[in-house]
Amino acid sequence: MKKKNKSRLILIIFFLFAVILPLFNLFTYVRRDDIKILIFTDGFSELMFNSLSTTILATFISVSLALFVSGVLRRSQIKFKNMFNVVLTVPMLIPSISHAIGLIILFGHNGIITQFLDLHFNLFGFVGIVMGSILYSFPVAFLLISDALSYEDYTSYEACEILGIPKVKQFLNITLPNIGKPLLAACFAVFTMIFTDYGVPLMIGGKFQTLSAYMYREIIGLLNFSNGAIIGVVLLIPAFIAFIVDLKIEKERHDSTLVRKFVVKENKKRDLLANIILILISVIFLLPIFAFVLLSVVEQFPKNMSLSLRHFKDALQLDIVDYLINSLTIALSTALLGTVVSYLTAYITARSNKTPTVLFLHLLSMFSLAIPGVVLGLSYVLFFNSTFIYNTIFILILVNIVHFFSSPYLMAYNSLSGYGSSFNDLAEVHGISKWRMLVDVFIPNTQLTIFEMFSFFFTNSMITISAVSFLSNVRNQPLALLIPQLDAQSLIEATALVSLLILICNIIFKSGMYFFKQHKLKGENNE
Repeated sequence: MKKKNKSRLILIIFFLFAVILPLFNLFTYVRRDDIKILIFTDGFSELMFNSLSTTILATFISVSLALFVSGVLRRSQIKFKNMFNVVLTVPMLIPSISHAIGLIILFGHNGIITQFLDLHFNLFGFVGIVMGSILYSFPVAFLLISDALSYEDYTSYEACEILGIPKVKQFLNITLPNIGKPLLAACFAVFTMIFTDYGVPLMIGGKFQTLSAYMYREIIGLLNFSNGAIIGVVLLIPAFIAFIVDLKIEKERHDSTLVRKFVVKENKKRDLLANIILILISVIFLLPIFAFVLLSVVEQFPKNMSLSLRHFKDALQLDIVDYLINSLTIALSTALLGTVVSYLTAYITARSNKTPTVLFLHLLSMFSLAIPGVVLGLSYVLFFNSTFIYNTIFILILVNIVHFFSSPYLMAYNSLSGYGSSFNDLAEVHGISKWRMLVDVFIPNTQLTIFEMFSFFFTNSMITISAVSFLSNVRNQPLALLIPQLDAQSLIEATALVSLLILICNIIFKSGMYFFKQHKLKGENNE
């Protein structure tokens, strides 16, 4: 009992110093006079309106499109379903700011598609932010909704087929109610992502400013921490509401009993149309990445489009290898430490009696879902600026662990909760310690979940710019932060090359993890 209590106490202290105190300290920097000057002005109302209007529209389009694509993929018999699943999530492997740059390359005043089709429209501002936000958030909505559709029971649909009820009514009366809570959770997740992201509006917003981009400029450009803290608190409000609603949804969600897996009947015309739709949407979402590849190997866009490797040589002179090493060091360290801490936390909360301490620890573990990265980064600047870890690579690792903690924690928590209480009873009867159960039983049987946790921490640490942008310096700066710096110098080919390099690193890592998991699965099947 003493060891268990000690472990819980250590984790609570960790969350206290890594989450609670930095956020509480952020509130102390908010000055009452600055609130009156900033909040009660027409400028702030405009910022809020801009943020809400772009976020609401982008969320609606992103979630609706994800629902449509998930339905097309799940309700057809097309070949290469796994390939489409992978392709549609590739945009998750690059920073949000890269999507905005890709749109500029394609649809800017001298963009590839703009010139080719002789288009005349202003990308910068409202339209560009909405487009970039959709590219950035769609994969998350797609994964959540597609997963929900995979657990639908076919029994109700079979009855509707017999009764001759039209497909539209089946969708409205069965599908939507069945996936209502996951769909709502996807809406809140996407809304929070877009509302708090500053990468897209910073790069493509022009004079159309949002709250998150304004906060970035106030802190990085003007070092105005008071205004930054006020905006940070404002950004916390919708994220915290989303967090509370998501907790309520999770609490009310009941495990569905899958009586019969969904049966998709043969229909060649439907499958042909599904293939066309999925190929078209996949191409649209991969276009910014194609643009990165093209821009990386041409002499000078758009004046001289002849093939050249000059940018790769220039990148070496920019010490890009050093930044890449920083990113890989931060990502691997975050993945290793984050996986260990989140798994151990999940083990305690999932395999222990639901005491007030355990429930409090579970709530703390979920809380990072409600903290935008840009707010977390600012709170770390204000809280840790006089400590020994400030200006070191360790603070970047810590902020990434906290920023991405909740999702891997939930992966482990759900996996470990799946084992009945009989395991605990058997361990007590035979005098087996909790530690031995962890090492000999649970870790071997949840290896695939651990791999997914490690992968989540790594890929997100490679692409993030929000939490680390206020904390890095020349010596420890990750590669992703080069993108806004190079773009500010109008080195668009270099920004494309950096985005491409991050994508390649994440694809190599994800491919390695995939083959490693396949090897493990084959080994288990042979046994």
